[in-house]
Amino acid sequence: MPGDLAIVAQIAVKSSVAVLFAALGELVAEKSGVLNLGVEGMMLVGALAGFAVGAQTQDPVLAAGAGMAAGGAMAMIHAAFTVGLGADQVVSGLSLTILGAGLSGFLGRPLVNASGPVFETLALPGLKDLPFLGPALFSQNVLVYLAFLLTPLIWFALLRTRLGLMIRASGEDAISADASGVPVRAIRFGCTVFGGLLAGLGGSYLSLAYTPGWKEGMTAGQGWIAIAMVVFSTWNPLLALAGALMFGWLTALQFYFQATGSELIPPSVLRMLPYVLTIAVLVLANRTGMLKGRAKAPANLGLPFSREP
Repeated sequence: MPGDLAIVAQIAVKSSVAVLFAALGELVAEKSGVLNLGVEGMMLVGALAGFAVGAQTQDPVLAAGAGMAAGGAMAMIHAAFTVGLGADQVVSGLSLTILGAGLSGFLGRPLVNASGPVFETLALPGLKDLPFLGPALFSQNVLVYLAFLLTPLIWFALLRTRLGLMIRASGEDAISADASGVPVRAIRFGCTVFGGLLAGLGGSYLSLAYTPGWKEGMTAGQGWIAIAMVVFSTWNPLLALAGALMFGWLTALQFYFQATGSELIPPSVLRMLPYVLTIAVLVLANRTGMLKGRAKAPANLGLPFSREP
């Protein structure tokens, strides 16, 4: 039983990474005042671009970079419309998701049975042999370590640096921030693109490390889960990590039941479980007041900014 639990924990950590990357990127964008509902589309395009470049070069690092670039390019479209032109952020984001799903599905057809590189496991000497924690945390690939390292770095940057202060000011009161000399448009544009870069990296993680290969719709709604995690975390990167791990544990349960041959829960229900319970926890927390008073969404989130003449 302890051995089985360690395996489930290892799978849970792996399953949390794509959602964590995307949630961290969306959290930074929302802190600056930009709501991006195109996370799912950016992840899909990132997954496709990463795998396509990987299939040609067999270089996983270059492939992951291509996935980031594709996600960033998609985010630039969103930023150009919402930050540059003041377009409705909800409409623009939803359009981005539709575009990403359609574009990746069409362009990815020739790659369905192709083979590409894989991020191999990089076990950390000394730490990998720790009971339970060793396999779960220290016998992973480099993208897993990167995701867990980025979390405290983003937390520190947002709360303890001048750049973080400007980002938060842009999302809380853009007019006052602009009057104080903060380049609100540049901050929002940069944060939106940063969110796209991480969403693209999350997508490429799926096609290069988690389930190597390409198939249409392989994100399976994880972009939407990432957006929910931002709200669940009350815009706190450390709590976003906790939410992503919760999603990972729920995902790992279906692999555990399948591996043990248990028929306690039907397979179709197991596949839905991570998504249903994630949303259920979010709704329950909101209705019971767990998020009320703690949730501090940026006051200008979703509102366009235009400098007063």
